[in-house]
Amino acid sequence: FILASTAAALGWDVQIFFTFYGLQLLRKSLDDIKISPLANPAMPMPVPMPVMVQMLPGMESMATMMMKNKMKSKGVASLQELRDICIESDVKFVACQMTVDLFEFDTSEFIKEIEYGGAATFMKFAGESDVCLFI
Repeated sequence: FILASTAAALGWDVQIFFTFYGLQLLRKSLDDIKISPLANPAMPMPVPMPVMVQMLPGMESMATMMMKNKMKSKGVASLQELRDICIESDVKFVACQMTVDLFEFDTSEFIKEIEYGGAATFMKFAGESDVCLFI
């Protein structure tokens, strides 16, 4: 959401294609989004932890709480705020219809500001763009 909101602020037309686990970011509530230190070696931890410790119950909740507190203390917008900025800036959210069907997601749990489409829907936009990022 950081790159998308910045590009929109610069006057660019912006689309984000959400597929597989990225669709979780389109749910009305982001309260269940967790940060996992496990299999995330680039995530800086205040205290280095062995992988076995990262697997313990409650570590995701602790890492999530630590990240939220760090973001707040540094004045960084929350995930919810960043998504809201994108919506207010007319960033287009495209949800992968194939993935929605595959996992039988309940679309009533998603925000209303999304369009459903396949990869071809997004590729049409990407093919006409000067910049296209995959993260």
